[in-house]
Amino acid sequence: MFSLTDAFFAFVIIGILILLARIIKQKVNWIQQLYLPESVVAGFLALFFGGEILGAIISSFGGDTLTQGLFSEAIRNVWRQSPGVFINVVFAALFLGESIPNPRQIWRKAAPQVIFGQTLAWGQYVIGISLTLLVLVPLFDMNPLVGSLIEIAFEGGHGTAAGMEQTFIDLDFPEGKDLALGLATVGIVSGIISGTFLANWGRKKGYIKTFAKQSQSLREHEGISPQEIRINEEEITLKRAQLTENLLIDPLSLNFGFVGLAVAIGWLILETLKWIESITWGVGGFTVIAYVPLFPIALIGGIIVQLILRKLGLEALIMRSLMNNIAGLALDIVVITALASISLQVLGVNFIPFLLLGFLGIAWNILAFVFLAPRLIPSFWFERGICDLGQSMGVTATGILLLRMVDPDNKSGAFESFAYKQLFFEPIVGGGLFTATAPVLIARFGSVSVLILTTILLFVWLILGFVLFGKQSQLARINEQ
Repeated sequence: MFSLTDAFFAFVIIGILILLARIIKQKVNWIQQLYLPESVVAGFLALFFGGEILGAIISSFGGDTLTQGLFSEAIRNVWRQSPGVFINVVFAALFLGESIPNPRQIWRKAAPQVIFGQTLAWGQYVIGISLTLLVLVPLFDMNPLVGSLIEIAFEGGHGTAAGMEQTFIDLDFPEGKDLALGLATVGIVSGIISGTFLANWGRKKGYIKTFAKQSQSLREHEGISPQEIRINEEEITLKRAQLTENLLIDPLSLNFGFVGLAVAIGWLILETLKWIESITWGVGGFTVIAYVPLFPIALIGGIIVQLILRKLGLEALIMRSLMNNIAGLALDIVVITALASISLQVLGVNFIPFLLLGFLGIAWNILAFVFLAPRLIPSFWFERGICDLGQSMGVTATGILLLRMVDPDNKSGAFESFAYKQLFFEPIVGGGLFTATAPVLIARFGSVSVLILTTILLFVWLILGFVLFGKQSQLARINEQ
């Protein structure tokens, strides 16, 4: 148990760790070159000064003080519970303040990236479950749920991995969280390193078309002029000024209220689904929704809040910049506290399976980018594909980072299509509903059944991509040559 004072000082320490991480990042060149977020550096600081490293070192020398590190048990308890709580804020804020066009417009702009992103995600399940069936279960006696970890860690990142902790515990796989967090760290680092090498390779090969003088923005292809974008932004600013006139509340507090409303709506939806399950198919003991965490449903709650405010003409009250700040702070807390709570003993015991999962996950993502992206994405395949590569090996921010390496001025329009893609992507995989239920499905139906399902879905997306965009992509490659 812990008190409110314990929670207060737990977050004070997080703030100090973030400042230390920033100083370290400014001083250490290789951390800058890897583009490691300060939250990851701070998380490793918390891990090092905790019981897993500092405490273990002191104990090994026979010391009887600080054997649990610099942090009290109460503070560590706050940190252990924080990832599963704050991840709901991250997902609730994901689409608040975003313009949500109708599905047909979104599909037209983002379809190639939707298909490529879905291909990467379902391929991670196929690779992970196949490795589990052929190697990890028969040779290492691993829990079959390990087959879902590549997608949870690589597509979902640290936040999703941490948010799945209770699901893993309920399914008798408590080590799943630590393995997933370790894989998420491997994914971020390998994603940035491999993305940097691929960016250099793409420049040498001439695949990055935004460097060419004749490059034309995707926005221009879609008939959206910069003047139209500027007029739309000015209208939103004017409307927001009218709505917030004489408003005696801080805009940050107001926007946090919308996040809270989104989480509450998500909670009501989840509880309703659990109740429906309990009186229908769950009566016989078969349950799925009971294991689903709140965060993917909070994302749906955020979309509902956004649509309601638009219907009422109040959408200008949501400031996307503040939503980014709220979600960014919550994500930093998730990452730091999750890394601070990781068990190195679990990683040591499962070291070879951990390496196999990481290696095959990285190999699949890179090979898919090199061989499938140019065949599924007709225009600016390198710029648009590398976003999805980054996201599939870490977090959305990694994808944006890699995009900035190859298209800093967004001449390709990849940023917009990447953002729209999330509407078809995040609710399902990358921390969405299937990500949350995949371990449950494996536990209930077995690895073979889920492998068949994910393989079918992988080929469905591949076939859809080649049918819709295969010829266009082939013509584009011929023209490039």
